Amino acid sequence: MDLPFTVATLTRRGLLTPGNPVRVAAQLNALRTWGWSLAGELRQAAARDPGRTAVIDEDGVELTYHDLLDRAERMARSMRAGHGVQTGDRIGVLCRNHHGLIETIVAATLLGVDAVLVNTGLSAAQLGTIAEEQQLRLLVHDDEFAERVLGLPAELPRLDERAREELVAGALPGDLRPPEQDGRIIVLTSGTTGTPKGARRRTPKGFGPLVSIIGRIPLHTRTRVMIAAPIFHTWGFAALQVCLALRATIVLHRRFDPAATLAALTANRCDALFAVPVMVQRLMEVPPPDPRPPLKVVAVSGSALPGGLAPKLMDAYGDVLYNLYGSTEVSWASIAGPQDLRQAPTTAGRPPHGTRLEMLDDDGQPVPTGRVGRIFVGNEMLFEGYTSGTSRETRDGLLDTGDLGRLNADGLLFVDGRADDMIVSGGENVFPSEVEDLLAQLPQVREVAVIGVPDPEYGQRLSAFLALHPDETLDPDAVREYVRRYLARFSVPRDVIFVKYLPRNATGKVLTRELRRYFG
Repeated sequence: MDLPFTVATLTRRGLLTPGNPVRVAAQLNALRTWGWSLAGELRQAAARDPGRTAVIDEDGVELTYHDLLDRAERMARSMRAGHGVQTGDRIGVLCRNHHGLIETIVAATLLGVDAVLVNTGLSAAQLGTIAEEQQLRLLVHDDEFAERVLGLPAELPRLDERAREELVAGALPGDLRPPEQDGRIIVLTSGTTGTPKGARRRTPKGFGPLVSIIGRIPLHTRTRVMIAAPIFHTWGFAALQVCLALRATIVLHRRFDPAATLAALTANRCDALFAVPVMVQRLMEVPPPDPRPPLKVVAVSGSALPGGLAPKLMDAYGDVLYNLYGSTEVSWASIAGPQDLRQAPTTAGRPPHGTRLEMLDDDGQPVPTGRVGRIFVGNEMLFEGYTSGTSRETRDGLLDTGDLGRLNADGLLFVDGRADDMIVSGGENVFPSEVEDLLAQLPQVREVAVIGVPDPEYGQRLSAFLALHPDETLDPDAVREYVRRYLARFSVPRDVIFVKYLPRNATGKVLTRELRRYFG
């Protein structure tokens, strides 16, 4: 990350604005002492803006940055004194979006403890596997998951919401010093095909990662942001990191509801929304409030952006949409801004400053412009590997995303889907995402998924699952004819199946394993 670009970006976003000299000195000292971990980010924010509202929960709880840090420190001291949690341990965090989740993660980083962010959609059996594989020392969970954690080993201490509050309230006085080693944030992969793997996230070493994001997405200090994406997910956690760095006011709801989200955006005067694409789809199904929320940024990531969504949203709310393509393993690869999405609604955009992006063939050689290749990414936040000890293929400092994509003549990235999603039907390579994007443009279609299934004649074939808007109908033959009109014959789905809704995990990704059950 070059210094001129960093300084220019930080200045443009308000991070180098002069302030109270004592507070600025305390802010810089917090970063020098605690680094750019979540604990360091919260400390610097509390030092510079202690009285600013940090978090607003849906139940009306508001905490200032001073209060949020105080509660996190209290919890850290109590976990250490009451449960023997020490540097190098791992704790599980099974929580939805609320202030307690933030306090728990920060408390872990204050102690140099790894925080395993557990997907709230996991089954009881999957939770047991995660607890064993990650060797959890403690599990902090919301009350709604009390039954789901009953089957965990009796020797694993569990803290529900009341117990967490008791830790905060009953903390003994004392100081916390920077731990000997940084606690890692462990994000679980999406797990759409099985039990998710734990991916160790790097701790930032400076302003570089923040500048890469806000250099492309225009977020400013002291903004008001609603994080609708689950914070246990890479995108929601990234939003939290950015918000603490910017000393933003964060609005949180435990569950996503389109009407409630729009109302909260308006009531809390939010400038920005972090969401996953399916959430934005749901927002567009709800009549916009009057007045409309004062949004300047709608930042989405986590799954492919359906073809017609970008122009639809921007026609309704203005040119405010930013689409980040990345993964748990590579953090970010590219960002598409409003101009990119107006030009090409399905694009993943361009790599931000400090990011390398290459399309490589199976031999590791670059493919020509317009040709499909394996997407490899390089930046300073590539993950450190899975907790199992495995990693992903790397080439010349670039990490394999597991996706296939292509760059057009203007340098825009288009993601064709997972490498293992591509099928070979009758000797032809077929990408389900291309068919999905086409079918999503039908006005009757609410959501669509296309998958490959075994076929005795062609090896594999495409099957399309469509959920329609209320009171809408479509004929399977008409769907096939529509695809045949625009795409090659081998892209026409042999099966057209209508469903009430698509099965999704908590981050909005379609669970293809559930769809394959239709075929036994």
